[in-house]
Amino acid sequence: MKKRKLILSTGNSHKVEEIKDILKDLPIEVLTKKDVGLGDLDVVEDGKTLEENSIKKAKVLAEKLDYMVLADDSGLFVDRLNGEPGVYSSRYAGEEGNDKKNNQKLLEELKDIPLKDRTANFQAVIALVTEQKEVIVVKGQCKGTIGFKEEGNNDFGYDPLFIPEGYDKTFAELGEEIKNKISHRAKALDEMKKAIKDIIGVSLI
Repeated sequence: MKKRKLILSTGNSHKVEEIKDILKDLPIEVLTKKDVGLGDLDVVEDGKTLEENSIKKAKVLAEKLDYMVLADDSGLFVDRLNGEPGVYSSRYAGEEGNDKKNNQKLLEELKDIPLKDRTANFQAVIALVTEQKEVIVVKGQCKGTIGFKEEGNNDFGYDPLFIPEGYDKTFAELGEEIKNKISHRAKALDEMKKAIKDIIGVSLI
């Protein structure tokens, strides 16, 4: 049976690998927008919420394809900072995708704040546009705290600072195997897997 295709509306290699790993047991071919010749397609993320951004990214790409399209938007919401950086997480320090500067700014904003007051949660919203252009949206959340310095070898986003609830190590220290089971994106993708299963008419073991 020919595999159905699912196109990811992201150019972020870390996200691509994470999503592919979590969806690997589905009988679908997961491709990036670059794989289908649309690597230069950039969508302005001007939504006020994660949901608005994820839906927009999925729809813009889906208009050009006949395949299923998946897009996500995620953010770190720090309680002490009234939810910042939130929807602006990837450009918190003013430069899109500069993880090092974003982490440095976050640490500066939380300077001298004790650990008990450094609570935060990661949120992910994933939008899927089906081949029939139906839009499906799912969400995931992971609670935790912000550490006092960067720890770990995986320097993706805020992972070197975020300590998930129930652990004493950052996402960057815990590694992909654990992160891909407990993260906000993993939880959202688990819900999306159920939706994709229904769409393609197969059961998951």
